[in-house]
Amino acid sequence: MQTKNYISAHCVIENNSVILNGVKQFELEQASFSEFAKAAYKNFNIDYPKFFKMDNLSKLAFLGSELILGSVIKQGEENDIALVFANRSSSLDTDVKYQSSIADKGNYFPSPAVFVYTLPNICIGEISIRHKLQSENAFFVFEVFNSEFMTNYANVLLATNKTEKVLCGWVEYYQDEYKAILYMVEKQGDLEHNITNK
Repeated sequence: MQTKNYISAHCVIENNSVILNGVKQFELEQASFSEFAKAAYKNFNIDYPKFFKMDNLSKLAFLGSELILGSVIKQGEENDIALVFANRSSSLDTDVKYQSSIADKGNYFPSPAVFVYTLPNICIGEISIRHKLQSENAFFVFEVFNSEFMTNYANVLLATNKTEKVLCGWVEYYQDEYKAILYMVEKQGDLEHNITNK
């Protein structure tokens, strides 16, 4: 059984900037996350109109995933890529917005468009739909990024041939504070996937 796997690509999104494989690809200073996300979407020539209906957590995960998967996905083929994400706040940012829409009995107006995003794993669903992924997927909630757990989980998926590749990541969004660290793990490469390289 193979014990070593490798990180083939990685993306960090924070502070209104996008860093792909260690190189800053885009930055928009003094902008809200919504403005930044829209500008990044246009900058990278992404064509997926449903993006604009997503909640902010899904937009964050989608942008990072799109940059990594864009060079990996084989059109017209089955792409065996698992998705394993985690964060600290779950879908709390959207939950708060939904709660405010039902809190006032006199102005009770629950929005199905918001309610759809009151689970953190919906962002995985959005990515899977976009790329027609039908592999393993999971979304975990930890206080901080648990590199040992994520490394072991990805390694087990690959060792048991549940998937060919695993897109792992920390995708945190709450009250306009956000950070995404996404990385592709596979059986070949140069940068070993372990608890320090994440």
